[in-house]
Amino acid sequence: MLVELSIRDIVLIDRLEIGFRRGLTVMTGETGAGKSILLDALTLALGGRGDASLVRHGETQGQVTAVFDVPADHPARRLLTENAIDPDGDVILRRIQAADGRTRAFVNDQAVGVSLMRAIGAALVEIHGQHDDRALVDPAAHRELLDAFGALDAERRAVAEAWTARRTAEAALARHRTRVEAARREVDYLRAAVEELTELGPEPGEEERLASARTAMMKVEKVAGDLNDAAETLNGSGSPIPEIAGLWKRLERKAAEAPHLIAPTVDALGRALDALEEARTGLDHALAETAFDPRQLEKTEERLFALRAAARKHQVSCDDLPALAERMAADLAEIDAGEERLAVLAAEVEAARVAYDAVSAVLSARRRETARALEAAVADELPALKLERATFLVEMSSNAAQASGDGIDVVEFWVRTNPGTRPGPMMKVASGGELSRFLLALKVALADRGSAPTLVFDEIDTGVGGAVAEAIGTRLARLSHGVQVIAVTHAPQVAARAGGHLLIAKGAAGSVGDEERVATRVTPIEGAVRREEIARMLAGATITAEARAAAERLLAGTE
Repeated sequence: MLVELSIRDIVLIDRLEIGFRRGLTVMTGETGAGKSILLDALTLALGGRGDASLVRHGETQGQVTAVFDVPADHPARRLLTENAIDPDGDVILRRIQAADGRTRAFVNDQAVGVSLMRAIGAALVEIHGQHDDRALVDPAAHRELLDAFGALDAERRAVAEAWTARRTAEAALARHRTRVEAARREVDYLRAAVEELTELGPEPGEEERLASARTAMMKVEKVAGDLNDAAETLNGSGSPIPEIAGLWKRLERKAAEAPHLIAPTVDALGRALDALEEARTGLDHALAETAFDPRQLEKTEERLFALRAAARKHQVSCDDLPALAERMAADLAEIDAGEERLAVLAAEVEAARVAYDAVSAVLSARRRETARALEAAVADELPALKLERATFLVEMSSNAAQASGDGIDVVEFWVRTNPGTRPGPMMKVASGGELSRFLLALKVALADRGSAPTLVFDEIDTGVGGAVAEAIGTRLARLSHGVQVIAVTHAPQVAARAGGHLLIAKGAAGSVGDEERVATRVTPIEGAVRREEIARMLAGATITAEARAAAERLLAGTE
């Protein structure tokens, strides 16, 4: 419910804090006192269109804040959660209107877009009036209202689930068909590529392994050449070792003749021979270690270059070649088995369509039953509202071509104001006063089903007599048992039915220069003051004793 409405610098309002109660609250006052301004301000807070003319003259901006207390499971709180806004506590909508025409919107003190504020506001409040273009006169909402009246939640869920299954099957078929058709256009290329890649047989990480092996073999090949040269020097025909060995032997035989001259040289030559022998042994070992087949290097290079050529051709990395080969093979398999798979998917689509048609037909049948029941319920309310010659109709058409998650039905509320006339959409056929009463009858029939927690009725009693006004007041009071009802009224019979009464009046608000300013004031009234206001509504400017007595009787009759 709406708990509080705070308004700053909006048209005639300088500063207002209005508290609201459960049940039925009426707002009364003389023409021009500012009742419509209050509704304009509330509409602004609910996400309505901004207008620079709403800002009080001389001010740079105006502000409206609406505070709501709603249950934890209310749709408005789900909207808050879905948009990362704290859903706990009161729901507070605040709108700032600047004099330059710009507006800013806040929900629970978090800046939001106006579209989100409007969605939240629509879940919290419905405003009904003679020129209302929202709520019940919006054909887009009529199907949901009809479903709410008939408690068709289970049927709606079945249709929504069947629609999702149907759309999923259709999407799968479309994706598969697109893939097969694209593959068919490249079938020759695919077959050649698959054969080539199959023959090549690339493996993940193979390029890196081959490149590393090639680099290692090329280094070994270069070192092996130098080692072979050294081995040839030591072991070949030109090796110095035999000559040094022969020289060492001759000198060793002569060493006894002149040891002090020959012994050092013999020792040095012996050490040299030992070192050369060690070097030759080391060379033999190194050559054994570096021994490789040059054909292996050639094969490695051929494999590496073949992988890289294939990667360039298909514009992928070497590591992606195995996955590419699998994909291409799968595409070929899709082509080969495509028709069979298409047939299977088409059968699944048909089965999903049949299932959807079945549950949507059930929902349509239930909607038609509910439509007759709603027509009867509204018809019961019309005579007391002086619409006894009028007819309320639920115009419903079903078209499988318009299928959706909501079914195949288009629903719109129509009326016929007099027998023999052509029925038509409620908004187009009914006059302002008739439309308001039709809306009231419809809301009474719907009761607390498909309704926002707060309903606002703007002068729906305009132009009606006492008996009709009494009927309107009775129905507003009945509605207020399930939801909060706020009514702007000129009918004393309606005002007397309210549990809360707010008096709207204009008063002095100081002056700016030589200009006297006025401001709208809102005062909760009860007791004698309330009786006096109802008497004024009965009698006009001059309140008579008879008017006061009539007011007393009206109030007493509602207790």
